[in-house]
Amino acid sequence: MAQQTPLHASHIAAGARMVDFAGWDMPVNYGSQIEEHHAVRRDAGMFDVSHMLALDLEGADAKAFLRGLIANDVAKLTESGKALYSCMLNEQGGVIDDLIVYFLSDTSYRIVVNAGTADKDVAWMQQRLAATGTQAKLCVRRDLAMIAVQGPNARAKTWAALPGAEAASAGLKVFQAAAFGDIFIARTGYTGEHGFELTLPVAKAAATWDALAAAGVKPCGLGARDTLRLEAGMALYGNDMDESVSPLDAGLAWTVDLKDESRDFVGRAALVAKSASKQTLGLILEDKGVLRSHQKVIAAQGEGETTSGTFSPTLEKSIALARLPLGVAAGDAVEVEIRGKRLKARVVKAPFARNGKALA
Repeated sequence: MAQQTPLHASHIAAGARMVDFAGWDMPVNYGSQIEEHHAVRRDAGMFDVSHMLALDLEGADAKAFLRGLIANDVAKLTESGKALYSCMLNEQGGVIDDLIVYFLSDTSYRIVVNAGTADKDVAWMQQRLAATGTQAKLCVRRDLAMIAVQGPNARAKTWAALPGAEAASAGLKVFQAAAFGDIFIARTGYTGEHGFELTLPVAKAAATWDALAAAGVKPCGLGARDTLRLEAGMALYGNDMDESVSPLDAGLAWTVDLKDESRDFVGRAALVAKSASKQTLGLILEDKGVLRSHQKVIAAQGEGETTSGTFSPTLEKSIALARLPLGVAAGDAVEVEIRGKRLKARVVKAPFARNGKALA
């Protein structure tokens, strides 16, 4: 039986269509996925992301441990609440997961990992803690729920729903978080829009969801979340990268920090030994059809493959992220093989849309 988030009853009461996602019973939409998508681009929408997992790492060696665990360098984090996006790699340089780390102090960090990889991630971290003899403890926080509020009016409507939250969070910059009582408010998201991700006690989840709805924030499901993140050029674990794919090939080289040559992290040697063999770019389909994942792309420089694809409500065209041969550039014409036919597409740089505007 699929697991349920603390907001499951709220979704059922709102008439959500529920689907199994990574072993969780989650809302895919509440009626019109297109309307939910536009609500986030134009106003404010909210997503239940409680299936994702928060982990707290605390101890004298917490900073040193993370510097050796992930490809980005947490030493760059010096201000409490500041966050960092990174990949956690295996020894071969493949991506075990992509995650966010929040710096609370040199001995205290919060890590948020994906739902589908949560158990694997915890096991890997515990294994590394034991192998390195680290003086730090990893705490699994299933006592917390998470709600993402996204869109140009998301912050104002969150403040209307949570009296007092504005004073605690108005000055937050992107990828920065602060505590508001027992609510952790972060200026992060997965849509390409401004907004917050709220981490809060399970007991407060339903009332907070209802307060946000009363403030005019539209409930949105996984369907809109996927079209929004793809328009924003954001990678999805399992589609755009996995344990067989290097971040260098997945368009995530910017998350790898090799500046400090004395810092050794899991997968570093593999990345240094092998440069990128592919690149990740965007595609816009010019013929009629729909781009999906794992479709062959034919370019003058060789063959590639779409990794994520969908219909873009903002562009009103089919779009995709694709892993393409080196040498392919924005503006190039390529063909995508769909159901035995080769359809014309144009290469672009992602993102396709962000902050309410079409960019491609």
